[in-house]
Amino acid sequence: MDEIFNGLASVISGENIKALKTPCYVIDEKKLIFNGGILASVAARTGCKILLAQKAFSNYDFYPLLSDYLAGTEASGLYEARLGKEEMPSGEVHVFCAAYRDDEFDELLKYADHIVFNSVGQLRKFGSKAKACGKSVGLRINPECSTQEGHEIYDPCAKGSRLGVTREVWDRDMTPDALALLDGIHFHTLCEQNSDALEITLRAVEEKFGDVLPSMKWINMGGGHHITKGDYDVETLERVLVYARDKWGVQVYLEPGEAVALNAGYLLTRVLDIVENNGVKIAILDSSAACHMPDVIEMPYTPPLMDADSEGGKAFCYRLGGPTCLSGDVIGEYSFDRELAVGDMLVFGDMAIYTTCKNNTFNGMPLPDIYRLKPDGVFEKLTEFGYRDFKYRLGKN
Repeated sequence: MDEIFNGLASVISGENIKALKTPCYVIDEKKLIFNGGILASVAARTGCKILLAQKAFSNYDFYPLLSDYLAGTEASGLYEARLGKEEMPSGEVHVFCAAYRDDEFDELLKYADHIVFNSVGQLRKFGSKAKACGKSVGLRINPECSTQEGHEIYDPCAKGSRLGVTREVWDRDMTPDALALLDGIHFHTLCEQNSDALEITLRAVEEKFGDVLPSMKWINMGGGHHITKGDYDVETLERVLVYARDKWGVQVYLEPGEAVALNAGYLLTRVLDIVENNGVKIAILDSSAACHMPDVIEMPYTPPLMDADSEGGKAFCYRLGGPTCLSGDVIGEYSFDRELAVGDMLVFGDMAIYTTCKNNTFNGMPLPDIYRLKPDGVFEKLTEFGYRDFKYRLGKN
């Protein structure tokens, strides 16, 4: 827990943080620098290139800082590709989409450097145009090697997955002209995992596609690598990366999102009310799981909370919930050393990833403002959301 909240240790009792209007997100610049240093050192020792997966963290105010550590951005479609190109112009822009649209593809070619297709059919449809525009072309494969447990929604190798070409489909659909378009192979199978899972996956990739890899220029091993987590086995990761580089003579890419901004954000919230039902004390907060931290419900998981225990180890127990009409808008069960009171500020950790890029205005909930926490402890306001942001996404401007 200390590694999650130590960035706030020097400012949590100060008047500046007490003056912030809640709910709000705080992005910790020192944590981004710390994570960036780890990733840059891996790249320096192995020759790999590491990209920011914008689906997890797309707060572009920090792209200039991250560009000192990363080789570029990864996008899941047109808008992310444009954002990466505009805000980190010195880096590469890689794009993977499950299926590309005819009416967007020409514009996408303005921003992307690498374009990865999800099927042989899409490779044949768009690959020649991409190649003619000087883009590096790849195909996502599915090694059919599941290393996850309990989160099938995040497992691209689950049975019936829509992501990636299996070897059976490759053998059936691949043609010499389509193969000639390929510069690289992409796979993404992990979610918040250690390097042992990558090692297992690469063995499956080699077993099923080892005959293809010598003719490729690059291999992209996707995201889901928890590289900046304290217990991550960096030595095994680097061994795997160097093995692939030397075995097939390829440029190796990684595209983590979570590892870039792990533990680099907080969600500050206040207690609005405390109610009770059948002996359960419930604190209603001004932040919502459904609106402001949707992965809490989607994953699901219980986010870390400063000075609290999610396993009932303290004297005073509360269920924390949001203010929306959704009965399941519950963040989790926590215990505290003291009783909570209306107006208390609570701080959730690891809120830089999959929050600001996934939040919503269900029930007319305002979007939380976003602050930068500078290395000197000063808060800088980056955004200011209001009624217009709710209204004008729903109708005529």
